[in-house]
Amino acid sequence: MYEQILYEVDDPVATITLNRPQQLNAWTPTMEVEVRHAVGRAAEDPAVVGIVITGAGRGFCAGADLTTLSSISDGTIGQAAAPMGGADVPFPGDASSEDLRGTYTYLLSVPKPIIAAINGPIAGMGVPIALCCDLRFMADEAVLTTSFAERGLIAEWGIGWLLPRLVGSAHALDLLFSARKIRGPEAAQLGVVNRSMPVAEVLPAARAYIAELASRCSPTSLAIMKRQVYRQLHAGLGPAEREAQALMVESFGRPDFAEGVQAFLQKRPPRFGRVGDT
Repeated sequence: MYEQILYEVDDPVATITLNRPQQLNAWTPTMEVEVRHAVGRAAEDPAVVGIVITGAGRGFCAGADLTTLSSISDGTIGQAAAPMGGADVPFPGDASSEDLRGTYTYLLSVPKPIIAAINGPIAGMGVPIALCCDLRFMADEAVLTTSFAERGLIAEWGIGWLLPRLVGSAHALDLLFSARKIRGPEAAQLGVVNRSMPVAEVLPAARAYIAELASRCSPTSLAIMKRQVYRQLHAGLGPAEREAQALMVESFGRPDFAEGVQAFLQKRPPRFGRVGDT
């Protein structure tokens, strides 16, 4: 079905692998449409509790394919950019927020955890793609660079909003201004990624994290909390607290609450239903 990605479901994890290893998985319009389609499949699949995005071979994503950038610099920006929207692919997330309907920010609206398993070099537009995931695990020796300033570009695809919220404005501007290269341990120290680890552990750790969520946590709760966090980034404390109170009252009436209490009292793992189960 796909030309430039691989898609695999191993309950409870869907793994989407960028599959242009000879080009360090450089991003293309085809890859964009295929990832969006695969994310939509995973979002609708009750067997899937969480999604992992990673790269084939030794890289995660080296940024935009240079042939695309070359065509733009030659003045053919219309032809280069036209396929990027993937208008024929259904929107895979919560369509209620315009802020989360962007080219890549839609990942924030998908009601399942998404982890970027950064197994190797990540640059340019590969960075905002990873930042639009909920969590990031990175190989110790992998190199990250924003690279935009070195191409005469700007902080694209929402990274000017996302990066300061992860690391603060000073660190964000340092990474954007200098386009300097950082490895996994520094990326974790700054807060760009959640964890840094040996490369062989990155993908297994991401999958294991989702498997652990599936064994202990309510998928419905995960979906609601994800929506709360991203929606409330725009809200004041008062509205955020009031929304949380209303959502808590709703949660008391769900089967997952009764199951969670009984599992605790009976000292056994909870048996929650999956999102999308009928």
